[in-house]
Amino acid sequence: MYPENNRRIRSSPILRNLTKEVTLDTSKLIQPLFVVEGIQNREIIPGLTGVYRDTPETLLKQVEHDIEKGVKSFLLFGVPLAKGDKEFDYSFTSNQIAALKKRFGSDIFVAVDVCLCSYTTHGHCGILNDSMDHVMNHESVTALADAALAYAKAGADCVAPSDMMDHRIAAIREILDENKLHQTLIMSYSAKFHSGFYGPFRVAADSAPKGEMKIKDRGTYQIDPANPSDAYLSSVRDMEEGADILMVKPGLPYLDVLKELSSQIPLPWAVYEVSGEFAAIELMAEKGLIDAKRAHLESWTAFFRAGAKMVITYGARSAQEWMK
Repeated sequence: MYPENNRRIRSSPILRNLTKEVTLDTSKLIQPLFVVEGIQNREIIPGLTGVYRDTPETLLKQVEHDIEKGVKSFLLFGVPLAKGDKEFDYSFTSNQIAALKKRFGSDIFVAVDVCLCSYTTHGHCGILNDSMDHVMNHESVTALADAALAYAKAGADCVAPSDMMDHRIAAIREILDENKLHQTLIMSYSAKFHSGFYGPFRVAADSAPKGEMKIKDRGTYQIDPANPSDAYLSSVRDMEEGADILMVKPGLPYLDVLKELSSQIPLPWAVYEVSGEFAAIELMAEKGLIDAKRAHLESWTAFFRAGAKMVITYGARSAQEWMK
């Protein structure tokens, strides 16, 4: 007879809690926020239960409610009304940052997404050439650095470039330092993959590629799912250029990448449970095919098990209730 030594430590909830290697904590979760210029009332987002496209007024009310639910960290996405091709006005998003910090101060941590996809007429993450068949790196990086500077001046605790242009971390770190914004963190989407799981987000942020152009998707600047070595090289570069936090996005399809990178690169790692991942659980739950609460908690546990120090998830505002 073999002794049941493994089964014994699973024999009661108290023992299972005592021997857990990973413990979930709401303080490690970051709640995305969408604030949209020009809408009169907050709008639901298909698949993202409990998440909205907020007006400036409802944004403040939502954050107040989130704080009551134990959320202190946020990732803000600003969606301006006016779109452009080369010159962009970052004032709408900057004004929302300032309003949040004026209202809540140091009680919250505000990271702000830095990208151009919600600002451009075509929905790409950078500036296109005249032939509209190529995203120009240098010109895009300049615009992204300007956006990061505007957000930092408005009071953002952290800027989070998600565009995947080459050397944008160096440019952002340089412009922040030149303006004596040394304390502003950079959280780089260093391992952002060309994924099919971004659908609900693109509705929320009005950021899907669109219009008449030869470059139809983001495959020329986001990482191919079949090239994990590219994620390593991009992440090492971003670390060397001055990033404070690195990120893998999406989460569950890339747990192997997160495990590998977090063990090799000595910076705090974030993982983004993207909209398609979150919505898949919610939609299965609607059909009675899954226990949503259990599935979300299981997903977050997997992220921390693979090496994440923080998780960006649309369910952060529900976590306190789910973890009871």
